[in-house]
Amino acid sequence: MKKNVKIAACAMAVIFTFTGTGLEVNASGNIGSVLPSSGIDFSLQNEDKSTSLSALQEEAEKEAIKSDTASGGETSGTTIGSVQVGSFAELASTEDTISAAPPKKIEDTIVVSKGYTEDLKKAANTGLSEEEESFKDLVIAKVNDYVNVRDMPSEDGNIVGKLYDKSVGNFIEEENGWYKISSGSVEGYVKGEYCVTGDAAVDYAKEVGTRIATVTTTTLFVREQPGMEETILGMVPIEDQLIVTEELDGWVKVNIEEGDGYVSTDYVTMSTEFVKAESIEEERARLAKEEAARQAAKEAATKKAAESASSSGSQTSGGKTYESPTGSTGADVARFAVQFVGNPYVYGGTSLTNGADCSGFVMSVYNNFGVSLPHSSAADRNVGATVNGIENAQPGDIICYSGHVGIYVGNGQIVHASTSKTGIIVSNATYRSILSIRRIF
Repeated sequence: MKKNVKIAACAMAVIFTFTGTGLEVNASGNIGSVLPSSGIDFSLQNEDKSTSLSALQEEAEKEAIKSDTASGGETSGTTIGSVQVGSFAELASTEDTISAAPPKKIEDTIVVSKGYTEDLKKAANTGLSEEEESFKDLVIAKVNDYVNVRDMPSEDGNIVGKLYDKSVGNFIEEENGWYKISSGSVEGYVKGEYCVTGDAAVDYAKEVGTRIATVTTTTLFVREQPGMEETILGMVPIEDQLIVTEELDGWVKVNIEEGDGYVSTDYVTMSTEFVKAESIEEERARLAKEEAARQAAKEAATKKAAESASSSGSQTSGGKTYESPTGSTGADVARFAVQFVGNPYVYGGTSLTNGADCSGFVMSVYNNFGVSLPHSSAADRNVGATVNGIENAQPGDIICYSGHVGIYVGNGQIVHASTSKTGIIVSNATYRSILSIRRIF
């Protein structure tokens, strides 16, 4: 009897030991707005890290990053801001599209972060990542131009916004073949036949979404190959957004002015970005703002040209004579800009003769026409008015890329401060993927 009691007591002790062990998986979400524009932004991250094993691991990783930084990795400091400007077309009475969608700016996006709080076991069973599981809750427009967003699930409903082709909304519910969505500041119904959601949205989301690495350190080194000891190809500033073309273990491949290179994921945050809907009110406000900006720019350019004409009409630097800016059109800007081909590229520079970087070159060219632009390739994606496609570009338009910017001069070409090796040159406008085209005049 005593032996049986001892056996039972041991068994109970083992049971209590295992039942008292806490094996906890937390996946709590935090929804927040990541971008300056209104809309649905998913940014779901683990918040309960204080007592978990992952918290301890995270602290160890942070110490490792500090060590890398101290040994010559990256630095931290200044920030780069941006201003959002958006555009809209006439309303349509049908679901068919009647105008081209505005370019898909990185600033006009829905962000779905890695920290999506879907059940981890479910993701493992389906073979999908957490982020891919989150794509099932998206509604993605698949049309020529846009699908109307209405205030009720009927074509009799009032149009409250537009969901452009390949743009994304958050699925709320389905009613009679209509999807209720939330996207940007717009909430309403879109016709289901013009959109994809659920399982069908997973692969399509990866196709239409843009993988972005946002720099979190003051100056990030872009290396020729993945590895902290590899040769530095170039540098990018904090908050710059780089389009990712390949993801490796601890590194991502990106494109900068100097070409393709690699950055450590320790110094960037990763996200997948999608274009979102735009409301009627946002469209009207954007159009008005763009028109006002164009008129102000023209007036400033006319005044600047008059001042230049009253002076010598030309200037000399380094033994070379440059014509002063004349007129107030994009073509005038392009003619003025190409004079500086052959001059040096200088990182952080703004001198048209002694050296400028890409955004510094664009800024200084337009400054000669009385127009103030930011010294930031990312911020340049929001200036002026939207131009839909390179086929509609005109001389003087600003061509924006990931981490780079130039001025369109016509015939499919741009003038830009390219690299320290090439200086200011003329290149094909499509030598890299274009993110946005902006028109000042």
